Amino acid sequence: MDSVIGKPEAASLSIEEGLPLRVSPTASGVSLQSAFAAVRKLVDQRLETDGAILFSGFEDPGVEGFQSFAAFFGHPLLSYEFGSTPRSRVTGGGVYTSTEYPAHRSIPLHNEQAYTTEWPMRIWFYCAHAAQEGGETPIANSREVYRRIDPALRQRLADRGLRYVRNYGNGLDVDWQQVFNTDDKAEVEAYCRKKHIDLQWKDDGSLRTSQLCQAVAVHPRTGDAVWFNQAHLFHVSALDPEMQEVLLGTVGEEDLPRNVYYGDGSPLETAALDEIRGVLDECRICFPWQTGDVLMLDNMLTAHARQPFKGPRKVVVAMAEGHALNANKLNANK
Repeated sequence: MDSVIGKPEAASLSIEEGLPLRVSPTASGVSLQSAFAAVRKLVDQRLETDGAILFSGFEDPGVEGFQSFAAFFGHPLLSYEFGSTPRSRVTGGGVYTSTEYPAHRSIPLHNEQAYTTEWPMRIWFYCAHAAQEGGETPIANSREVYRRIDPALRQRLADRGLRYVRNYGNGLDVDWQQVFNTDDKAEVEAYCRKKHIDLQWKDDGSLRTSQLCQAVAVHPRTGDAVWFNQAHLFHVSALDPEMQEVLLGTVGEEDLPRNVYYGDGSPLETAALDEIRGVLDECRICFPWQTGDVLMLDNMLTAHARQPFKGPRKVVVAMAEGHALNANKLNANK
């Protein structure tokens, strides 16, 4: 069902219910900036209820306009620190490319930076150029994922926590210099101490880190329990069988670019992760991008992914409102 909000003297918005909530102007030639008063009111009312809002049919804001739009909400845009995938800064003000990953590969559903204890609460995607085929950004309701996970499995992971182990660089994963945005080992060590990340410099100068993190989380404002981790992405079983065999045969499990265990370091069961992947697939919602679209997510309430694509595609991202889990409490419970 469509509805219209807004005062006669302000921009009126057409709303199409669903996930994502689709918002369009009722007149042509309307920009997100000129409609911001109505947009802000809608976001305040609906983002933490619906979890995802797609702004479509507005004038194409361009990258700079997208950056301004995201910043209008009042929180400084965040830099991409302790990232797990390669990204490039597009502007000096907090806009990055979406994950730079081969076009023929998909990226599974995930909540941004759920593999650590700090993450952005809000995330925006801007489609500067839609692919000629594919390239969608599927989403899923993280509350629904939580509800559908088998309760015994959900409780086991919640109680035991998750330990993410990363080995950087060596041509297999992102270099530590890019992940930590510095060439200074002392700065890396200071960052890891502050974030409760265990760190080891290996004999060849490369880096290994290990961090205890949550499997589920509670939204700080809505009180909703959400499935909030990236175990299904970090675990070696996320690789195709041939790649698993190659990596395990060449570097061994200890030096895999990334892997994840229970919080005490014991192995996670592949069958459990396959079950989780099945639930994520069931909850996945896909919609086509149109050039100029902006998608706004509550990062805890809504996961996102990426479809393979053909032809040029440019989708950029901005993040804001960092939220930190009490890592001291998390460690004390294990």
